[in-house]
Amino acid sequence: MTPHTAPDVAVVGLGAVGEPLLRMLYRAGHRVVGADRHPQVLARVERSLKEAEVPPPGPDGTPGVLLVNDLARLGAVETVVEAVTEDWDTKTEVLRSIGRHTLPRAVVLTTTARLPVTGLALASGRPRHTLGLRLFTPPQPGGPAALVETGMALGEAVASADRLVACLGLRKVTVAAGPAGDAADLVYGLLNQAAALYTEGYASRDDIDAAMRLGCGLPMGPLALLDAVGLDTVHTALERAAARTGDPFFRPADVLRRLCAEGSTGRAAGQGFYTYDRLGDPKADGPAAPSAGQARETRRVGVVGSGTMARGIAQVVARAGVPTVLVARSEQRAAEAVRAVDDSMVRAVRRGRLKPADRARAAELLEGAGDLEALAGCDLVIEAVAEDMEVKRKVFASLGRICAADVVLATTTSSLPVAGCAAPAGRPERVVGLHFFNPAPAMRLVELVRTPGTAADTVATARAFCERVGRTAVGCADRAGFVVNRLLFPYLGAAVRLLARDDADIEETDAAVEQGFGFPMGPFALLDTVGLDVSLAIYRRLHAAFPEPATAPPPLLESAVTGGLFGNKNGQGFRTHTGTRVP
Repeated sequence: MTPHTAPDVAVVGLGAVGEPLLRMLYRAGHRVVGADRHPQVLARVERSLKEAEVPPPGPDGTPGVLLVNDLARLGAVETVVEAVTEDWDTKTEVLRSIGRHTLPRAVVLTTTARLPVTGLALASGRPRHTLGLRLFTPPQPGGPAALVETGMALGEAVASADRLVACLGLRKVTVAAGPAGDAADLVYGLLNQAAALYTEGYASRDDIDAAMRLGCGLPMGPLALLDAVGLDTVHTALERAAARTGDPFFRPADVLRRLCAEGSTGRAAGQGFYTYDRLGDPKADGPAAPSAGQARETRRVGVVGSGTMARGIAQVVARAGVPTVLVARSEQRAAEAVRAVDDSMVRAVRRGRLKPADRARAAELLEGAGDLEALAGCDLVIEAVAEDMEVKRKVFASLGRICAADVVLATTTSSLPVAGCAAPAGRPERVVGLHFFNPAPAMRLVELVRTPGTAADTVATARAFCERVGRTAVGCADRAGFVVNRLLFPYLGAAVRLLARDDADIEETDAAVEQGFGFPMGPFALLDTVGLDVSLAIYRRLHAAFPEPATAPPPLLESAVTGGLFGNKNGQGFRTHTGTRVP
């Protein structure tokens, strides 16, 4: 780029959005001025820049960063990015001040996530040179950015903004303002639920983040994303969403208020749910506390069932080199299940995902049986029969009679109480939940559910088994929904409730969640994939355990299922039918 004798780009507001932009502009070869009215923020950013060896701009036009606390020192910059807090009064005041202290031709980009860009442009006094730069998550190379134009902006201002987005290496996406705002509200609500779950002591911070990354394919765990976006930003957005919609799902969790009051607002502040170094990277935690229980070796595993989940788990275990017996209701069903597992492995060989020798070895380690007595020599037995309490209890009654006293007994239930399923076995200290995700051969996550009676060595043995078969175990208590469904379904329900508005758009909201936040699916596509009838059943179980508005079955979902709309399975759902709205 052409050398300048003064900074050519300014960033006003050096929080969760502004500081990363400052660094990206410097790395892109710009001379940058960073402005913030808070001395403690400037001091923190200055320390961070020194740590990263970022120099001030050189007199010869070399790139660098200059920090100031007065907008009058912005100078003859060509472009200003406003990244102050998401508040109308604050933004309009700052935008007007930028207008007073910069060149008339300077292009101004406001990073508002929810406020109307046209209104901000008019309030700035410079509508022809003011545009929106919507950043769904803190900026990083390759991250999404939506350039929001107004009908008043000059073509040259739009072209200049386009060049800046390209220079920063941001990925330009096209998302309408309404769906973008809805997507932000929904995702922030999900993060809010995760914060509340963590403070309940239900699961650890790292387990919550791992569960949602591995179980839902999210690019970042919800607590890490909260820190990245900024707890203060999310808190403000949630307050507005709650006031606007009246939906309790958006009511900010108490922990957000408390941490914001303490100044622990996330990565930009150096402390949130995680602690960060001066470069904004999470600090390593201290050494892990030693396990309270001693893991025992798992030399042989039994799997009860012949359906998709049972076959998938048996395949995972056998491929890991562990002798496995798959027990079905009859010898014929068992033989069919074993053949289905082998067929699956043959397909994996054809696709290059499995070596022929490994497939042959796994096939030798897997046997079928039509009688539960075949489980007598197992160290771990995994029940994977129908998701029906009475069916599961009958299996566990037999396991309690057949298996040795020290055998670990696990259920793969996704929504029923683990303790209730396994109670007939008569050995609560040896019972855990091992909720494998479907399809088991592809999904790396297992929710390891402990009951009040589960012994520490049982948990340790189950965790060691998961590690041996190449799965990540996340621990949680024996409560409906465990981690993933407990967080996922309130978020999906809030999305369905959006459809009470005439202007809500299913496809555009999904696109905004996918493109803006990097989720593999938007909420409506995910509901269709899970199945609307299956989702409704999960809501009913969640609501029975947690009778609160966020877990209540959405009336529109109930109407859809009553009308025969089940999602992908029958081609009729939110996204799989003709049109954009469930009739």
